[in-house]
Amino acid sequence: MNTQHGHGDADVLIVGAGASGGVAALELAGRGFRVVCLEQGDWALPDDFTGGKPEWELTRLKQWHPSPNVRGRESDYPVDTKQSPIEPLMFNGVGGSTIMFSGHWVRALPSDFRVRTLDGVADDWPFSYEDLRPFYDEVTHHIGASGLDGDPAYPDPHTFPLPPMPIGKYGLAAAKGMDKLGWHWWPAPNAIASRKFKNRPACLRYGACESGCPTGAKASTDFTHWRDAIAAGAVLVTGARVRQLTVDNRGLVTGAEYVDRTGVVRHQAAGVTVLAANGIGTPRLLLNSASAQFPDGLANSSGLVGKRLMVHPYASVYGTYEDELESWLGPTGQALQSMQFYETDTSRGFVRGAKWNLMPTGGPLTHTVWEPGEDWREAFGPAFHTRLRTTFGRYTEWGITTEDLPEDHNEVVLDPGGATDSDGIPAPKIRYTISENTERMLTFHVDRAVEAHLAAGATSVNPIPVVRESGWHLLGTTRMGTDPATSVVDEYGRVHDVPNLFIIDGSVFVTSTGVNPTATIMAVALRSMRHLADNRHHQTTAE
Repeated sequence: MNTQHGHGDADVLIVGAGASGGVAALELAGRGFRVVCLEQGDWALPDDFTGGKPEWELTRLKQWHPSPNVRGRESDYPVDTKQSPIEPLMFNGVGGSTIMFSGHWVRALPSDFRVRTLDGVADDWPFSYEDLRPFYDEVTHHIGASGLDGDPAYPDPHTFPLPPMPIGKYGLAAAKGMDKLGWHWWPAPNAIASRKFKNRPACLRYGACESGCPTGAKASTDFTHWRDAIAAGAVLVTGARVRQLTVDNRGLVTGAEYVDRTGVVRHQAAGVTVLAANGIGTPRLLLNSASAQFPDGLANSSGLVGKRLMVHPYASVYGTYEDELESWLGPTGQALQSMQFYETDTSRGFVRGAKWNLMPTGGPLTHTVWEPGEDWREAFGPAFHTRLRTTFGRYTEWGITTEDLPEDHNEVVLDPGGATDSDGIPAPKIRYTISENTERMLTFHVDRAVEAHLAAGATSVNPIPVVRESGWHLLGTTRMGTDPATSVVDEYGRVHDVPNLFIIDGSVFVTSTGVNPTATIMAVALRSMRHLADNRHHQTTAE
């Protein structure tokens, strides 16, 4: 098959137009680099989303389902999950998974960067919270996050450009329960505009954040970064499925081969290549780029490409209340968050902790579908009306994001069964088990969340110890570090084995932290790309 040329030579090629790719494109194009980005998905417009339409809850079951295995779009690739209790969730398109994320905008805490020092497990990051803090600040104010300054869980009163979203009736009820117990809570920060911000309107509180914002109020990077990056000169190629990175006889990456939507294989040349394809897509691409020079996969001299996958096993604890709490009202988005049980307390029988988020519980369909094993004839008899009457608007969720420690046996590999995407490119398989430490953590936190609901006046509580479809946070599979023998990239995302290749997505995380990672992913990406731009004259490039 003949390979056609791409879009001219680029100074920098970015693979993936999501959270980190958007940060890279805007930073580098704004600094005068010729930037080309290859994205296998396409643009989405607010009217494509169904949150403001009658079919919203039905489309969430297929067209806007968060799992690529269920959604099955042309831009998606299958992921074999037979050996994982957690289903990986992601979205391919301009904006990446920020199109469908809940918008929780949470910084890691200082202890997250010093886990080995403090708790004797995992490893320390090669930089500290203080090193990352100015980049957190910059990204937070750039995207228009909503929040309340001064959360006592943090050592610094970091600020927000917009006031917090309303906590609502269900947030007030939960806060009163937490106050009774003397537990920490705070109005939650969200990457959602509570007032008009730049080119985005204020949130209209549809509560449809997880299936695409129909107003554009959520800070997905198609709004916050890509339009400005293109205005600055970046070239964004959609429908471009990258099948491998190419290398020269010096072992430098010369660019990428990709398949366009007409089936033509093209090559995009670049002096520097940046991977921003998420914690599954990036190791998949590196493993698919094996060659005589790199027989175990590109950038894999350490053997760690694809290893140490972390996904934040997630628990949901639902409470039913007698009062009408308007728990269908958005954003989704979090109303409150709690760090009460975030830091290590070894008397609990495990190390590290978890972040809690109080969430609304959606529209009526959510409360009327029957449970697995339940007789549908009973579910849709009198029970249908009883369930809807007792739960709709009266049902809230404490969600629990547990820290997942890195373990070599949790991994992303190329599917040994030979599965491919629609262009014949080998698909990934994940092998993942929840650790004993995390199992104990889940049990402890679920029990505490039950207490929180009861203290708030819940009449019944329904805990779900592990939610299968919760694998939004795909982390750790090309970890950073100072030693090439035990890490894939350095502290700025430069691959140890290939000096003109960078990785800037969540795969570089050393530990998973116990919080939603998007703010950290974008702050780390900004730190890495600014360092690249500042040191461009010393950067090795392909010819």
